[in-house]
Amino acid sequence: MPGNKGVIYEGPGRVEVRATDYPDFELKDGPGVNPANVGRKLPHAAIIKAIATNICGSDQHMVRGRTTAPQGLVLGHEITGEVAEVGPDVEFVKVGDMVSVPFNISCGRCRNCKEGKTGICENVNPDQPGSAYGYVDMGGWVGGQAEYVLVPYADWNLLKFPDRDQAMEKILDLAMLADIFPTGFHGCVTAGVGPGSTVYIAGAGPVGLAAAASAFLLGAAVVIVGDLNKERLAQARGFGCETADVSEGEPAQHIERILGVPEVDCAVDAVGFEARGHGREAGTEHPATVLNTIMAVTRAGGAVGIPGLYVTGDPGAKDEAARQGSLSIRIGLGWAKSLSFTTGQCPVMRYNRQLMMAILHDRVRIAEAVNATPIPLDQAPRGYEEFDKGAARKYVLDPHGMLAGAA
Repeated sequence: MPGNKGVIYEGPGRVEVRATDYPDFELKDGPGVNPANVGRKLPHAAIIKAIATNICGSDQHMVRGRTTAPQGLVLGHEITGEVAEVGPDVEFVKVGDMVSVPFNISCGRCRNCKEGKTGICENVNPDQPGSAYGYVDMGGWVGGQAEYVLVPYADWNLLKFPDRDQAMEKILDLAMLADIFPTGFHGCVTAGVGPGSTVYIAGAGPVGLAAAASAFLLGAAVVIVGDLNKERLAQARGFGCETADVSEGEPAQHIERILGVPEVDCAVDAVGFEARGHGREAGTEHPATVLNTIMAVTRAGGAVGIPGLYVTGDPGAKDEAARQGSLSIRIGLGWAKSLSFTTGQCPVMRYNRQLMMAILHDRVRIAEAVNATPIPLDQAPRGYEEFDKGAARKYVLDPHGMLAGAA
């Protein structure tokens, strides 16, 4: 049995790479594991050798101390790799298959899974619907920023790549299928993006940039990306987006400058609960800013997609209401404009196969759009630090040195 190393959350602002347990076909006790899940037998699981495993903005919320994540949690939910072992109940997935792992853990058997709502599976998290690897309050499934990770319900969850050599040629693009590409795409789909649409995307981090690339894939005429970070805005302009530096004023002002009117057909929140203000308030945290902004700039009768993360517990919030996930949202404005809202985890399996085909057949260059940057697993602490400082990069960890030459 090989050893294993993983990226461990050691408290606010600190991650370490150290030895961790090799996966077993039984869920063991550990940091964040729901007691009702301890001892759960997993003959339907597969052990994945991680070829690429990404640092996500959602991970960064935990590392900043903005969630109730326990110390010792193995992080990581964006996993791409090779099947190393399969349990006795796995029928179709084979050792050696190259696969993408949706960040949602789902059973394929419950009502929600059968309706395609894999982000809110009823059978994998005893506390609430929905689960993910290495994430707070998600049932305690061990994270995948590691050399090896266990994936339950393997026949259902894993997306197999058709050809290994082709997959390795496009591995950085395919690594985005576990989360941010489907998540950005979901934000655009639920916002109603289509041919000729004008779109405002709040946030030029990796999910926002993935949403922008998705908007073009869906036929948008104009995609405007708003952010405070000039380097990330430049990254967005690099593949055809218009940009709004919201440190210089409200998004509506920038939208009117670009379109001639202060509103768009569709808007996407790719920021979440650590949002900051605009203009003079750009240096301070205003967690409802983006939600209220996208309602304000979306035309009446339109829709907004909200893939940005919002939590029920934020120990670092500036007031008691926000610490409980209660924000000052202008719901009256949304009601008056008859806006539609879609929130929650992206159901990755609804989109990942189609997006895989778009990648394999050169319809999109998602790794280029988000500036995917491979680094060794041991350099994960540096990746977290640089990402937290606003680096315009999507860091992809390389646990086995298999991404050499990937660009």
